[in-house]
Amino acid sequence: MINNMLNLPKLIIIDMMESKDDYRFLVETSSSSPLYCPKCGTVANLYKHGRKKQLFFDLPMHAKRVGIIVKRQRYKCKECGSTFFESLPDMDDNRSVTKRLIDWIQEASLEKTFTSVAEEIGIDEKTVRNIFNDYVTELEAQTDFCTPKWLGIDEVHLLKNYRCVITDVENKSVIDILRKRNKDTVISYLSKLQDIDKIDLVAMDMWNPYKSAVNSVIPHAKIVIDKFHVVKLANEALEKIRKANRQNVSAKERRQLMRDRYVLLTRSKDLTAFDDQIKLQVWTQNFPLLGQAYELKEQFFDIYEAESINDAYKLYQNWHLSVPKELMTYFEDLIKAMNNWEEEIFNYFNHPITNAYTESLNRLIKTMNHVGRGYSFEALRAKILFTQGYRKAKKKKKFKEVEVTFGKMLPDQFPNWSQTGYEWVYEKIYGADFSTLIKAMEEGTF
Repeated sequence: MINNMLNLPKLIIIDMMESKDDYRFLVETSSSSPLYCPKCGTVANLYKHGRKKQLFFDLPMHAKRVGIIVKRQRYKCKECGSTFFESLPDMDDNRSVTKRLIDWIQEASLEKTFTSVAEEIGIDEKTVRNIFNDYVTELEAQTDFCTPKWLGIDEVHLLKNYRCVITDVENKSVIDILRKRNKDTVISYLSKLQDIDKIDLVAMDMWNPYKSAVNSVIPHAKIVIDKFHVVKLANEALEKIRKANRQNVSAKERRQLMRDRYVLLTRSKDLTAFDDQIKLQVWTQNFPLLGQAYELKEQFFDIYEAESINDAYKLYQNWHLSVPKELMTYFEDLIKAMNNWEEEIFNYFNHPITNAYTESLNRLIKTMNHVGRGYSFEALRAKILFTQGYRKAKKKKKFKEVEVTFGKMLPDQFPNWSQTGYEWVYEKIYGADFSTLIKAMEEGTF
């Protein structure tokens, strides 16, 4: 009965020790002697050269760590004089763990921190990390993300650092998350993309390293500044004025102004509640400068409703001229951005693409930062990119070898005949789908 506990038929259990947290099994192998020397290839000229106990870790059992101590036979070759150990098919010699434990660590390290996995099975945290890194390298080699026509370059503040997020704008999916967002990192990534000529448009925010990287590697692609990042500057200008006005009101009014912040940042046409409309009227009438700034914010948003690039440009010029001197300081960042990124911003009106998933991305960031406590950047990246259920994919036709059962097609003539045939099958992978990621988070399965 004891020999069935490990479920490793090639090992014979000699003894078992049990403590509060661990099992230790002393085992020998049931394998026959090797037929030749692995060093020189000489056949049947070997002799036994003692045994050595080696510890290998295995899958946890009954909530306890499992160690397998193998009395491993050593051999010596009479021909070349080299010594070697008998082979252990179930073990990974490089890391002193069973091969099935490696499979378990690969999956567990996507769900838990490296430290908790190491503690659960009794090995060093560095070993867990190395196994995981090898696993991710293997997954990356097996996964071929489709290069998009509309590439998105964004960023998230994840685990105390800004990370560059590469997306497929058209399919609203994540293709990759880069450790850094500097120019060299982005250039290195873009340079490795396959079919890079198919990229027509690149949506991004106003971050010069992204622009420089794109112009260096894919100069034919048009850069389109995401309108969200532009109109955000108009809201930030209004926020500066709102905060400045708080210094000139009573404590009660200051608290009220803070609570009514969302009213000022909402488009007037979207303020459907009567109470919200009254709040807006009160604040804009009591603070004329705030009222002017609100109207300027509304007019700037209207630019993005223009039907052509020429109309949008004229609306902006009129808007710029209408900014009074006393408000110019507050709108300085917006005006500077419009000057520095004019071509890329107005490209939107010819190519109206946007990172429409920005709101979902922000929710994703918050959740990732929450669940990411104790996790590595690599683990979170791999969890998002390589978990099968999160992928957005589409079947395409491609000639592929499959087993074809002819009996199903011609049951009378060939009742049970099957052989290798071919059909057109191919999976096109677009990355990790945002809506699927968000759903997984809401259901607590991320």
